[in-house]
Amino acid sequence: MTIKKIISIASAKGGVGKSSITALLAMNFAKDFKVGILDADIYGPNQHILFDVENKKPKYIKDNDTTLMEPVESMGVKLNSMGFILDDDRAAIWRGPMLSGAIKQLMGLTIWGDLDYLFIDMPPGTGDAYLTVASEVSPDHGILVTTPNKLAIHDALKSISFFNKLDINLLGYIENNTSNQVFNSADESLVIKNQTCIGKIIYSEDIYNLNIKKSMNLVSDISRTIQSLV
Repeated sequence: MTIKKIISIASAKGGVGKSSITALLAMNFAKDFKVGILDADIYGPNQHILFDVENKKPKYIKDNDTTLMEPVESMGVKLNSMGFILDDDRAAIWRGPMLSGAIKQLMGLTIWGDLDYLFIDMPPGTGDAYLTVASEVSPDHGILVTTPNKLAIHDALKSISFFNKLDINLLGYIENNTSNQVFNSADESLVIKNQTCIGKIIYSEDIYNLNIKKSMNLVSDISRTIQSLV
C-alpha cells in the first residue's frame, strides 16, 4: 500500500467552502489518478454528505488482532470519515488525545491501497488536529481556502504562520466566493505573506446546494494548476 502524495486542504475559519473544494478537487484528480479523501474534520465531517453516501459504511476486515476498514468509494474517490462512524445527530465533543487518536486510526487503519493522491479535509482552526496531521500523517503539501471576507483573510494569515511552524509546504490559497456579492480581492493581504493565489471560484448555486457533480468544471483549471505544482 503506497500513497504517493498527501495534500491537506485547510482553513482557519469555518464556512469558507473547504470541504466542497476538497471534494471537487478530488473528483477532478480522479479523472486521471487514483485518489482518496481522509475527512479529518472530526467535529463536523461532511464528505459522506457531499458524495451522497450517508447510508454507507466502511467494510471492516479483521487482520489478526487489528480491525481494518475498507474505504467507501464514490465517483472514483475512496473516502473515510468519522461521518461513517458517528451518528448524524451526535457531535464529536473531543479534545487532545481523543481527537488525535481518532485521526490516527482513520488514517492508519484504512486500507487505502495504492493512491496517487490523498486529500485531507482538515477541520477549521489551528489546534490539535493540525499537530496530529503534521506529526502522524506528514502531508507533502498544504492548500488554504479563504473567502474574500476580511475576517476569513485575517484567520488565513494565522494559518500560514501555523503551517510554516509545522514545516508543511504551502502551495498557496484558493479564494472562494461563497455569496453572490462583489468583494475586494483577498490577494493583497495574502501576497504579503508570499502566498500564491492558485485560483478563484465564483459563486455557484450548484456548490451552494451541494450539487458537486455539476460543479466539477469550476475547479478544473485549479486542479490542473495544483497538478503542475506537486
